[in-house]
Amino acid sequence: QVQLVESGGGLVQPGGSLRLSCAASGFTFSTNPMSWVRQAPGKGLEWVSEITSGGGRTYYADSVKGRFTISRDNAKNTLYLQMNSVKPEDTAVYYCARNRAGWGRGQGTQVTVSS
Repeated sequence: QVQLVESGGGLVQPGGSLRLSCAASGFTFSTNPMSWVRQAPGKGLEWVSEITSGGGRTYYADSVKGRFTISRDNAKNTLYLQMNSVKPEDTAVYYCARNRAGWGRGQGTQVTVSS
């Protein structure tokens, strides 16, 4: 059974940092590119970042480029998203997923950026 479990969300002040994790199971994680997507209140799903299966290439939405860093540890079947210099507009539920459209995403973790 394919399972993605996100964690690490919470309340953070503008300009602060947060690190999200996603534990994967039920499929061969190391051969799959992975993405982070997010959904802000009242809005649709937005792709945030993608990493290739080996971790050698990363891609970012313009809205997070230079502030967020995606990474993975294939030995631990875990995907990460380091969020720095967060802004109120980063407030959303964050999901890890098996493609940019959000396919197979987990239950998500809430990130709230507020003072």
